[in-house]
Amino acid sequence: QVQLVESGGGLVQPGGSLRLSCAASGSAFNIYAMDWYRQAPGKQREWIATATSDRETNYADSVKGRFTISRDNAKNTVYLQMNSLNPEDTAVYYCKANARAMGGPRRGYWGQGTQVTVSS
Repeated sequence: QVQLVESGGGLVQPGGSLRLSCAASGSAFNIYAMDWYRQAPGKQREWIATATSDRETNYADSVKGRFTISRDNAKNTVYLQMNSLNPEDTAVYYCKANARAMGGPRRGYWGQGTQVTVSS
């Protein structure tokens, strides 16, 4: 199994910035693409960004130009730099790793989520 531990969430004022981190750990695993999702109360979980193992990136329209996904493959860590935050960005943010562990099939692994609240 691959474990994903997220950090960096918290309370920030509108217009502010946060940097989220998600570190993967486990035994005998390979990570391919890594994603960030978010889910606001009463809303479906929304994909917001992807970084492949070759560091190709893509973004949802709602965050494009404000958020930057990056990864450090040596540290098995993916980051989400969030700038120009607004209250609509308030959500629980989740990372997801497309990975293979213990010789098993490739599948998605989810982090526990970290709360981001944008409020004055």
